[in-house]
Amino acid sequence: MLGAVISLIVVLAAAYALTQIGGVITLLFIAAVLFLAYRRLSLLAFTVTFTALLAAYTFFGASSAPAGVWKGFLWVLLAALWLLNVRPLRKALITRPFMKTYLKLLPRMSQTEKEALEAGTVWWDGELFSGAPKWEKLLAARPPQLTPAEQAFLDGPCEELCRMLDEWSITHERADLPPQVWEFLKTRGFFAMIIPRRYGGLEFSAYAHSCVLAKIASRSPTASSTVAVPNSLGPAELLNHYGTEEQKSYYLPRLARGEEVPCFALTGPRAGSDAASIPDTGIVTRGLWQGREVLGLRLNFSKRYITLAPVATVIGLAFRMFDPERLLGEKTDLGITCALIPRNTPGVSIGRRHFPLNIPFQNGPIHGRDVFVPLDCIIGGPAMAGAGWRMLVEQLSVGRCISLPSNTTGAAKAGVWATGAYARIRAQFNQPIARFEGVESLIARMAGLTYTMDAARSVTAAAIDGGEKPAVPSAMLKYHVTEMGRQVANDAMDVHGGKGIMLGPKNYLGRGYQIVPVAITVEGANLLTRNLIIFGQGALRCHPFVLREMNAARNPDRSAGVDEFDRALFGHIGFTLSNAVRSFIMALTHARFTRAPVQGATARYYQHVVRFSAAFAFAVDVAMLALGGYLKKKESLSARLGDVLSCLYLASMVLKHHENQGRQLEDLPMVEWSCRTLLYDAQEQLHGFLRNFPNALLAGLMRALIFPRGRVYSAPHDRLEGTLAALVTAPTQARERLGQLVYRTLEPHNPLGLLQEALLLAVQLEPLEKRIRVEGVNTGRVTALDFPGRVQQALAADIISETEAAALREYDRKVMDLVNVDDFEPQELAASAQPAARSSIHVA
Repeated sequence: MLGAVISLIVVLAAAYALTQIGGVITLLFIAAVLFLAYRRLSLLAFTVTFTALLAAYTFFGASSAPAGVWKGFLWVLLAALWLLNVRPLRKALITRPFMKTYLKLLPRMSQTEKEALEAGTVWWDGELFSGAPKWEKLLAARPPQLTPAEQAFLDGPCEELCRMLDEWSITHERADLPPQVWEFLKTRGFFAMIIPRRYGGLEFSAYAHSCVLAKIASRSPTASSTVAVPNSLGPAELLNHYGTEEQKSYYLPRLARGEEVPCFALTGPRAGSDAASIPDTGIVTRGLWQGREVLGLRLNFSKRYITLAPVATVIGLAFRMFDPERLLGEKTDLGITCALIPRNTPGVSIGRRHFPLNIPFQNGPIHGRDVFVPLDCIIGGPAMAGAGWRMLVEQLSVGRCISLPSNTTGAAKAGVWATGAYARIRAQFNQPIARFEGVESLIARMAGLTYTMDAARSVTAAAIDGGEKPAVPSAMLKYHVTEMGRQVANDAMDVHGGKGIMLGPKNYLGRGYQIVPVAITVEGANLLTRNLIIFGQGALRCHPFVLREMNAARNPDRSAGVDEFDRALFGHIGFTLSNAVRSFIMALTHARFTRAPVQGATARYYQHVVRFSAAFAFAVDVAMLALGGYLKKKESLSARLGDVLSCLYLASMVLKHHENQGRQLEDLPMVEWSCRTLLYDAQEQLHGFLRNFPNALLAGLMRALIFPRGRVYSAPHDRLEGTLAALVTAPTQARERLGQLVYRTLEPHNPLGLLQEALLLAVQLEPLEKRIRVEGVNTGRVTALDFPGRVQQALAADIISETEAAALREYDRKVMDLVNVDDFEPQELAASAQPAARSSIHVA
């Protein structure tokens, strides 16, 4: 409301001023100046051009008294601009005093915070922070592509693995993968995807790694979780990047062959999300190792939630390292360190299991009391003592982009594949439930979200293969892809109803639904990721000037620091003013004149991403200027800004994915639904940010520049939902592309293959069903209420032939086999007697 009032006041004041000082010429002059700001000229170029414009305006403009005052003000402004171009004067009068104040307000940054900020690279997220993203950078990136060896692995061992898996047996009867599956995983390279070939690994690309996980996840959440961990942040990854050659040569071949099973122990009872404050310790001391006295570490630790721990043979351990006797040097607190501990080391307690929501992937606690290992156990050797946190955050920027996003996307693909087919073959009120608008809405949302998830997964994986380590996008994918997966799982359950609820061998949704909170929680809980990490890390790392200003202000070389701070400060000022102008103009014009890198149906989405990018960048600068370090504590505000950034990133991934797939015309409804949903969400999050901004005057000013016409962007239309749902409830090419990687081989125990078979039959036999309805039911010749009865009556009335009746009966049999649910004798469901659970909390 305040924004609208300010906009009205500005318009009325401008209209009155124009009548007093010469309307047309003044309007042209103001438009020219705004154009210069929009185009982001340098200070000198802007000043020179402004001088020429002002001279022309003074000569040709009105000569009234009000016009003279106005022009006088502009000449004073011009003089100030020329003085700002004199850098020695500018630094003395403005930069140095401001820098002193800035240093006092600048919060201290711990070494762990510094390392987290410096981890990874800035990629497309940096372009979005600029307010003027360069689409050429994104569109020029190579599309992801599998090598022949990677494709062969997907078509061979991966397909064979999926055929071996029976999730009901795994989850309900065994509470573990069968021994033959464990052997297959170890010997066929499933734990060696990230290990270099020279050490016996597969050395797959990030994209291939992602595709393997997605395919397994479409079949079994237990197996996909098991495969994900050895190929994510853990011993193999850390050894590959930081290990000594001796460590690599010993461990990596053994890990690649499956002779060693790794786990990585970070989380403990006293340090979960706040991993940097782990209380587990390693004290430098002397002790016995394999019969001789060596310099080593005495470790005491208590860890929990460690995947693969119960079966691991080698433990990657994160702990805080101390040297109280100064045996290594003068420093006593060396910081977080990572080491490799053999399972059979005396003092290690391992083997008990957690039970994460009925999904029995191996997960459990590890405790250690007075565990002694030599210093050579430190990953990278003694030289890497204290470098553990840097190692973890650097590798997490890649691993977090792959494991959970891939597993969640694979599960979502399976959910859409199954639900689309089920909704077509499941009839209620004499028609498939897929034709009810309420069901269409849910299926459309499932398909649109899955398309977005797949776009983010594949395009970001391709960026990793191109050399990027996208730290901020990894947090975006972790949060948004898993939250979208949660929504897809909920919608699939709603469409299936009781079929999804009743567990048993026939249930293909239940276990995937149960594991959703696991993905939400691990690798940085979603609450933490949204409220603290995405924007908190992005604002400093991706902003083109903030980190430069901070580093310049802390530069011990005072002269160089002032010089760099001066450049960054005035670049920042121009950047903010330009984004304010760009935001205002693009909002007024609905971004219609913004350059788009493509023509056709998707061009408008490129324009709107640029518009909201400018609005976002402007809002960020005002918030940081007005709130400073307090913005970090206003988690709801920073989370909304993070949501805007994420929506713009995900919309960009959708557009790039559409390009990578050859601009498939049939996929346009998915692209439109995804982009419209994301851009509408970006608009609404900006609105929520402004509505809750603590300074009402600044909030009103921002609203006037960001939403001068109000919130005019709309969510997807109902008609679009119907079109999108039709694409995945019929055997279309769009359904095939969206369902790529889903395990849908037609075999007796694969419901996804059987559902696809039934879907194809439903389409093939639909004309027969229509004939029975029109010639039989509508004329009274067929009166049976059940499907088999109608088929029999239609045959007796010569409406269909015996061959056609047989086809319909076989189709009905297949459908009912898929629709039916399991039931059990009471004793079959009783848990076998087990010893009472013991708390895993252990004070080391």
